[in-house]
Amino acid sequence: MVCYCDDCQAFAYHLGRADLLNAKGGSDIVQVAPSTLTFVQGQNRIVGVRLSPKGLYRWYANCCNTPVGNTLSPSVPFVGILAQAFEGGAPAVDEATGPPIGAILGKYAIGEPPAGSTGLNLSLILRAIGKVLAWKMGGKAWPHPFFKREPREPIYPITVLSREQREALRPLCGPQPNAQATG
Repeated sequence: MVCYCDDCQAFAYHLGRADLLNAKGGSDIVQVAPSTLTFVQGQNRIVGVRLSPKGLYRWYANCCNTPVGNTLSPSVPFVGILAQAFEGGAPAVDEATGPPIGAILGKYAIGEPPAGSTGLNLSLILRAIGKVLAWKMGGKAWPHPFFKREPREPIYPITVLSREQREALRPLCGPQPNAQATG
């Protein structure tokens, strides 16, 4: 799916990677089961950030500020991977996984919201819930690439942005950004 939320945009700006957003500020997210994602090298470069104390865990490689996955918690088994971060970008990922099947939170899109992105997309929500439940019931939550099984805590260091840091990103995001990405 393509997410246009201001948090996804803020994350990209926080990393200095607005180049990973599409022209309308969207992030093409591919959802995978945690047990299907492993890292063969570079684990020492993975860190996380939360835009608020209860926000998503947003994981990235601190050497190049490349996003590697978004998660809620270890009890909700999904990892959202930004397709634009892969070699070849979203077109290459779409070739392997199929194109996005919907868009959400278009009210935050830059310019005219994409068709079908502003209302409640019940079929997209139900599909995501179905995947998460199937992964949980099917034992696909572990091993988790970002959390220890016991105790259920992050494997990698996490930074939580202060309210001031998050607010400083707000003018860059949403329907009419007030500034250009500076990195």
